[in-house]
Amino acid sequence: MFDFRLKVFHTVARRLNFTKTAEELFITQPAVTKHIHEIENYFKVKLFERNGTKIKLTAAGEMLLQYTEQIFSIYQNLEFELNSITQKQSGKIRIGASTTVAQYVLPPVLAGFHKKFSDIKVTLTTGNTEQIEQDLQNKKIDLGIIEGKSKNNLFRYTTFVKDELVLVANIHHPIAKKGIVKPEELLKIPLLLREPGSGTLEVIAHALKPLGIKISQLKVEMQLGSTESIKRYLLNSDAMAFLSIHAISNELKNKICAVVAVKNLHIERDFYFIQQHGQPESLADLFMKFARHYNFR
Repeated sequence: MFDFRLKVFHTVARRLNFTKTAEELFITQPAVTKHIHEIENYFKVKLFERNGTKIKLTAAGEMLLQYTEQIFSIYQNLEFELNSITQKQSGKIRIGASTTVAQYVLPPVLAGFHKKFSDIKVTLTTGNTEQIEQDLQNKKIDLGIIEGKSKNNLFRYTTFVKDELVLVANIHHPIAKKGIVKPEELLKIPLLLREPGSGTLEVIAHALKPLGIKISQLKVEMQLGSTESIKRYLLNSDAMAFLSIHAISNELKNKICAVVAVKNLHIERDFYFIQQHGQPESLADLFMKFARHYNFR
């Protein structure tokens, strides 16, 4: 429906690679270059800076990327809304979500979904990433939402929403006043971690690896099975923890916890929908589309 040239630009802007864009869109590399040149000529701006084999967005390219994402979002919402008008939906969806997603991301989405599709019954079970994958494999749930880094070939993964893990301390912690630590200082700080099998723990381990730090080297004070347990523990101790930014918004707003920056460490992750390969179109797909269009601002 939208201008294909904008789709080409958007793909190049995300991948920063003309060859991969051509492969993804099933066109030739010269065709990718041609589409980009046509946009540049139309707006009389340069969208990419080239340095040997590498490219990066110019200021104009950054601006166009923001607008194309808004345009595509509007088209997706339009398609979703028009389709939902013509189809009376009913039935049941069994969703399994890892703890952070279930507690801090999904509740407003579920409320909005129920308001729009009141004849669809939704059940939500909670577990760590490993448990959700097992439940999906055993057909105990129709749709999983997880926070892990690695991917299992048994499942199809669809990006849901971005998250950031930050180092958190109670507001009275001496390091909270300092506001920043070096990576090597992490080895001396008592830390609270999630249990084995947790997607959060997996993401932390992956992020620390380039800094030469292993989970086994950390001074682990305790491993707890939920983010809420970790938050309550933090308020009564000098321990610190890596937590989702989604999980601590109230604590930051009420000034009872503080984020401590770790030099050269930035932990971003995606929450993913997971489904079994070959799973037919279902109410789970309807929920996915609704959730991906939800405004988290």
